[in-house]
Amino acid sequence: MKICVAQTRPVKGDIQSNIEGHEKLIDLAVAGGADTIVFPELSITGYEPELTNGLATDQDDGRLDVFQKVADERDVTVGVGVPTKNGDGVCISTVIFQPRGPRRTYSKRYLHPDEEKFFVAGQRFAGSISDKANVALAICYELSIPEHAEGAFKDGAKIYVASVAKTKEGVERAVERLSEIASSYSMPALMSNCVGLCGGNVCVGKSSVWDSRGKLLAQLNDTDEGIIIFDTETEEVVEKTI
Repeated sequence: MKICVAQTRPVKGDIQSNIEGHEKLIDLAVAGGADTIVFPELSITGYEPELTNGLATDQDDGRLDVFQKVADERDVTVGVGVPTKNGDGVCISTVIFQPRGPRRTYSKRYLHPDEEKFFVAGQRFAGSISDKANVALAICYELSIPEHAEGAFKDGAKIYVASVAKTKEGVERAVERLSEIASSYSMPALMSNCVGLCGGNVCVGKSSVWDSRGKLLAQLNDTDEGIIIFDTETEEVVEKTI
C-alpha cells in the first residue's frame, strides 16, 4: 500500500477553510498514488482546546461529506482530525472515511493532563484504520504511553501512524519515540504534524516516516504544508510541499 501523512497549516476554528486546505493536499496525495491519507490532530478545527465546545461535532456532520465523496470516487481512505461529542463531553478524534463504507471514529484514549479540563477519553478502537493493511493510529500524547504501541502490536498492527499537534520540544521527543516504536516492534512508523499557531503555541511540522528498523526515511520541514507518501512494499518515499 501507499500511505500518506499530510502536514497542514490550520486556520483557527475555521472549519470550512480547513476542509478546503485538506482537499488540496488530498489531491496531491491521490496524484501520487496514495490509498490512505492521515491528517494531524484536530486538523479540521486546529488544536484549540478553549474553543472545543463550540467546534465539536460528530462523524455525520454534513460539512464532512466531501471526504466521503472523495473516498468513494477516488478509492482512498482519509482520516481527518475532529473534536467529537459523546455523552460525557468532547473527544479528540480522527474521523475515518473509507470507500463505500461506513464512517468510523477513533477517539484519543490517553489524554495529556493539560487536556483533561477540555476533553474526555475515548473508548478502545477495534481494527485497522485502513482496509489495505493493519494500520494502528495514535493521537499525539498516546505515542508516549508504552501500553498504546504494545497494544497495537498485540492486535496485529503492521504500521503505526501518529497524528499530532506538536511544538519544537514535543517533536524532538516524538521523533525519538517513534523511531523506538518502529525498531522495537519491527513496523514502519509515520507522524503527521501541523505548522503554525495552535492553541497559542507554534507547531513545527517535521512530519516523518521511519522504516521497520527505526531509520528515518523522510521528514518535511517546519514551515510548509505538504505530504509524504510511503510505499510499504518498496519502502520508497515521495515528499511534496505546497
